[in-house]
Amino acid sequence: MNRRAILATGTAAAVAAAFRPRSHPRPGRRWLPGWVAMPQLTEPGNLPPAPFTALADTTVRQTVLVRVPGDQVRVRFSNAFGTSDLTLTAVSLARPLGGRAGAAEIEPGTSHPVTFSGRPFVTVPPGAQAVSDPVALSTPGVLTVTTYLATGQPDTQITSHPGSRTTSHLLSGDHHDDPALPGATPVDHWYLVSGIDVHTAGDSTATVILGDSLTDGRGSTTNGNDRWPDQLAARLPIGIALLNQAAGGNRVLHDGLGPSTLARLDRDVLALGGATRLIVFEGINDIGTAAATPTAQQSVGDELLAAYDQIITRAQARDLRVYGATLTPIGANTSYDDPAGLREQTRQRINTWIRASGRFDALLDFDAAVRDPAAPRNLLPAYDTGDHLHLNPAGYGALARAVPLRLLR
Repeated sequence: MNRRAILATGTAAAVAAAFRPRSHPRPGRRWLPGWVAMPQLTEPGNLPPAPFTALADTTVRQTVLVRVPGDQVRVRFSNAFGTSDLTLTAVSLARPLGGRAGAAEIEPGTSHPVTFSGRPFVTVPPGAQAVSDPVALSTPGVLTVTTYLATGQPDTQITSHPGSRTTSHLLSGDHHDDPALPGATPVDHWYLVSGIDVHTAGDSTATVILGDSLTDGRGSTTNGNDRWPDQLAARLPIGIALLNQAAGGNRVLHDGLGPSTLARLDRDVLALGGATRLIVFEGINDIGTAAATPTAQQSVGDELLAAYDQIITRAQARDLRVYGATLTPIGANTSYDDPAGLREQTRQRINTWIRASGRFDALLDFDAAVRDPAAPRNLLPAYDTGDHLHLNPAGYGALARAVPLRLLR
């Protein structure tokens, strides 16, 4: 009897069996997040270009880099900020041609259909997420996720991760199984996809990173995977996942581009199964967007220290070790530096607390790793993108080298 017949005539037990994912776990293995992207509401300037703005009758092909070894994967899609149902009409997983991040083509013969509770489609309600059934595709490596949306999201409240630093491709019509997408429109954003779970060895571990644009990789190479978490991961043995839950413009205390760190801690850290460590490298946007007055800077400093304490308390209650990273220089940045140096004083106050309070389980001194010894308020010129705030790939490499590997083993 096929599944449709079971649904029409079967018992509740038969229905449940019909939609049971066809997973065959191996002893000593478990599911672990292997890649994530922080979901946020797409700003108007980062929406898909016309005629794809609502993603209706659109194929979206995206690539992600998974560094954890495994024999099966599951894909996560988020409708966290949608105000209408998100229907994924068809989804496939494959390997990109040549293993290249950002490739529009897939390796022939590697496409696998993706199902959800046994069905080839899924409807994700507003605010929810969907996790696919397991797909027999080995990792590590770059994976291609191709999604076809027949109806799209007419309200354009699309959940995305704009700072992908990875090229995706949009094409009208259903091409989710096509090996190439000739004429597709490239965009440097991720839409809807928010995670890859890996069925991996039981001794694999995951570390979550909370951050802003300095962790999201502004200044890194598009399709180069040379953000500082990427460069750190390349130094580590396989089986250690670094989960980059950062977004440009993000703040600890208040919503900015995406929910505040305090608001998203449960969703982006505590709800991730298998994570054992947390790195906190965030706060410079709170300091930089607060007024350059003594009262405002005193207040933001007080609130940031209280927020760090809350993050540590909540994470340690879930048995995570929490590592604090000092905030990197802002000297000469036209938006954040101020003539009286009030924001610099707050940055130094925060860094002194991170170094000396003993509240974090370990210190990552990113400030010392990238500041100019001759002008400690500033980034070392060799690491500066030119805006005196963000780092180039060499600077991100310096951050990666500042993390003692023993903390992640």
